[in-house]
Amino acid sequence: MNQWRQRVILSGSTLLMLGLSLVSLITLLPKPEIAGAREVKSNKVNTGNAWLAASFPVENFQSYTSAFGYRRSATGGDNWEFHGGLDIAAPQGSYIRNWWAGKVIKVGDRNACGTHIIIRSGAWEHTYCHMEGHVETISGRRYLVDRAGGIQIAEGQQLPTGIRIGRVGMSGRTTGPHLHWGLKYDSNYVDPAMVLREMFSQQQIARRGGSINAQQSQVIIQESQYTRDSGY
Repeated sequence: MNQWRQRVILSGSTLLMLGLSLVSLITLLPKPEIAGAREVKSNKVNTGNAWLAASFPVENFQSYTSAFGYRRSATGGDNWEFHGGLDIAAPQGSYIRNWWAGKVIKVGDRNACGTHIIIRSGAWEHTYCHMEGHVETISGRRYLVDRAGGIQIAEGQQLPTGIRIGRVGMSGRTTGPHLHWGLKYDSNYVDPAMVLREMFSQQQIARRGGSINAQQSQVIIQESQYTRDSGY
């Protein structure tokens, strides 16, 4: 339990560092474009951990509200649970952006994650929970549909980096509007705060005209001991 608490403290420090640097990262977002049910050519993920092409996943960022790792139950009580992502608060209805180009492998709306979408980019999987809208099946194909936001995305669809894929909502297990953003690499959980920190670092270097050494700028992937995410 002490190790769990230490991880929570360390995660909180990481979030503070991210919050201080986020304004510069948000300025790098591409021009807004909303995803519809259409096919686009997918970009390949850079396996050398070069994050220059990646997008911050939320517009109208307010704060980080819950870090990756062990925490007390978000809905009350003294139980500890593993939180397999990063919670990012934004006003309800704010657009969510695709972190990296990839293929939609799942849309759903019937669990604690609420209305959600999972996208695969090479060895990476990124999950977006608590979105507005719902899932519909049309001609045998499942779609995430948010008509008020102009969103309709199909399973199997290819999506480019930075495109709007949904809006922040309160579906599923949540106490307020936010995006739960989860990352996996080769089925292993990865702390999204680590990835955002590397994104910011590399993009800042690039803006100053510097060069990036991929060997010195990496996110360490450790084999995950967790088989399920008990907290969203």
